[in-house]
Amino acid sequence: MATNKGLGKGFDILMPKGFSVSNVTAGSDDRIHKLSIDTIVPKSDQPRKNFDQLQLEQLARSISEQGILQPIVVVKNKQNMYTIIAGERRWRASQIAGLNEMPAIVREASEHQQLELALLENVQRADLSSFEQALTVVRLHEQFNQSYEEIAQRLGKAYTSIINLVRLLALPEYILKAFEDRLVTEGHARSILALQKNPKEQKKLFDLIVGKGISVRQAEQFVVSVKKNNEQVIDKTAKSKISDSKIKKSVQQIGIVLGAKTLIQHSKRGSGKLVINYKNEEELNAILNKMKNLS
Repeated sequence: MATNKGLGKGFDILMPKGFSVSNVTAGSDDRIHKLSIDTIVPKSDQPRKNFDQLQLEQLARSISEQGILQPIVVVKNKQNMYTIIAGERRWRASQIAGLNEMPAIVREASEHQQLELALLENVQRADLSSFEQALTVVRLHEQFNQSYEEIAQRLGKAYTSIINLVRLLALPEYILKAFEDRLVTEGHARSILALQKNPKEQKKLFDLIVGKGISVRQAEQFVVSVKKNNEQVIDKTAKSKISDSKIKKSVQQIGIVLGAKTLIQHSKRGSGKLVINYKNEEELNAILNKMKNLS
C-alpha cells in the first residue's frame, strides 16, 4: 500500500492538522505520548475478536491521509511493553499504513477497569458484534460482580436491552457459532430464541435464515405463525378435556352396569365412538343380554 512520504519519520505527522499534542491533557496521567508500534501489544481477552480486513484497510487509508484522530489507550505491562485497552483497530490499521509510532495515553488500570474501558470504547463506536457484547456483559456481571443495572447505566443502554442481549447466549451451540460468525444477525437471533421451547421449529427457522437468507421481518412472521398454530392446538386440546370430564362419569356408569370396560374415542371436531371391550364371545353375549334388559 502506498503511504505518505512523511509516515514513520515524525510524530507530528500522525496527528490531524492544527492539532496540538502539548495542549491535550485530561489530568497529569492522560498526556499523550508517542510510542513505538513495536512496543504495543493487543489485549488477549479484549471484547472484540473479529476484525474486518477491508474496514482495516479503509481505516489505514484514512490514517495515511488524515492522521490518527484519537490516541489509543494503553497500560504498561510486566514485560515493559504497552497493552492496548482501547483502540486496537487503530493500532492494526496503523501497522497496515506503515507507521512506526502512534499517539497513546498511558494509564494505570485494574483488570476490571481495562475490560470496562475496552467494552465502552467498542460499544460507543459500534465496533463490537452483538455476540461479543453479550459475552463481555456476562463477564462484567459474573467475574467482576457488576449488576446488569450498573452495566446498563455505564454503557448508556436500557436495562431491558442488556438483559435481552444476554438472553441470546441461551441459544443452542450451533446457532451461537453462526451468531458469532455473523451469519445470523441480532434480530434473527431474537426470533430464533423465541422458539426455544420448540427445537424442531427453531432449527427450521435457523435453516431458512442461513440457507434462504430470509429477512428479520420474515423470521418474525415465521415465529408468529408457529405460535399461533400451537395456541390453536392447545385450545382444541383444552376443549376436548372439558368435554371428556363432563361425560367421563357417564361412561364409567355404563361400564358398571354392563360389567365391561368402556371408553370413549372422539375427534377434535366433536364426533367419536363409545367402545365396549370384551374378552370372548361368552362375555359379549352377557353384555348384549344386559343391554336388552335395560331397554
